[in-house]
Amino acid sequence: MPYPKIRFTVAVVAAIFAQLCHASTLELPPPPPPADIPTPGPQTDAPYQPTPIVPGGIVIPLYPPDSPHLDPSRIHEAETYGSYSPPHLGYIVNIHNPSIEFHAANGALNTGATVILAAGGGHNNLNIVGEGSLLVPFFTQNGINAVLLRNRLRSDGYEPTTHGVHDAQQAIKLVRAHAKHWNLDTNKIGILGFSAGAELAARAGLQYEAFDAAENKPDNPLASISSRPDFIGSVYPGPSPFAFGKSADIPRDAPPVFFASPGWGDWIHAIWATEHFTALLEDGVPNCELHIYARGVHPGDRSQASQAPATAGLSSRDGVAFGKWQDRYLHWLDDLGFLQKPGAETQAARDTAANLDRPDRISKYRDIKR
Repeated sequence: MPYPKIRFTVAVVAAIFAQLCHASTLELPPPPPPADIPTPGPQTDAPYQPTPIVPGGIVIPLYPPDSPHLDPSRIHEAETYGSYSPPHLGYIVNIHNPSIEFHAANGALNTGATVILAAGGGHNNLNIVGEGSLLVPFFTQNGINAVLLRNRLRSDGYEPTTHGVHDAQQAIKLVRAHAKHWNLDTNKIGILGFSAGAELAARAGLQYEAFDAAENKPDNPLASISSRPDFIGSVYPGPSPFAFGKSADIPRDAPPVFFASPGWGDWIHAIWATEHFTALLEDGVPNCELHIYARGVHPGDRSQASQAPATAGLSSRDGVAFGKWQDRYLHWLDDLGFLQKPGAETQAARDTAANLDRPDRISKYRDIKR
């Protein structure tokens, strides 16, 4: 008789079906909350000690606690971390004990070159992620040491053209002072600024002689160390000292500058880039390079439907050519000798030395026009 076997099969199927129905009512526990925003260091009565934004970073305050550059009434205040897109870290404000955060290049690839990253944010906040921490692996994986600069902001009561610029200049001094310990080439230390950060970089590349003279004090351990950057990057820059028809003194050993900006979709920053570039070109500063891209939008601006996303730093921007400015930047650094082995004289250094007594180009050009 087959009936018992059939009854057994039906019972097994029913049991499996019951287990499946029971299983469908079970729920997985919810995933843990995102933990992207790091916790700031504790606020005490002592000077605030910044914490790394990127794991493995070495953080050093720019100035000693008793430095006249600092506001002693606020140096103990903790930084405040904020987000453009919660819960991800986006920016920092309330910076009263400015600092650098060092990240070593891949040891097998280390060129000895170092890029100090000066983020933008309109001097109101510091876009430390999009124009800072996200660039760290890009540079370190290409043999370039990376340093995040946390400079003081106008929104916290500081003046960008003095306090902010001094922070950038001090960062260059401090990185150069630690070159032996970190295996850096002291002749390949530059600064890459974005938007408001590019304003700091521009002045750092023009005003290093005055800063070094002011800091040449017996009690300053960095007194003999130069704040001159060996190269500068200026990406969608804010107004330089040459903006709005102004002029500025250009040192004879002014460093080369790389400029990159969207054009039509970010016309004002493109104009500021071209004004600065033109001033250096007319003066004869060697090896400056300018890229104005057809399409692109300044970070944070409202983009039109036909424009690229208004993102910062290394974002691909939906295939828009401006999204590859960083490749052109590496080519420029390589062309000028900054990516060769540590210790070798760079092409940039040779060209600077050979052009210290360069003639007045623009006067000669005006004579030709007549």
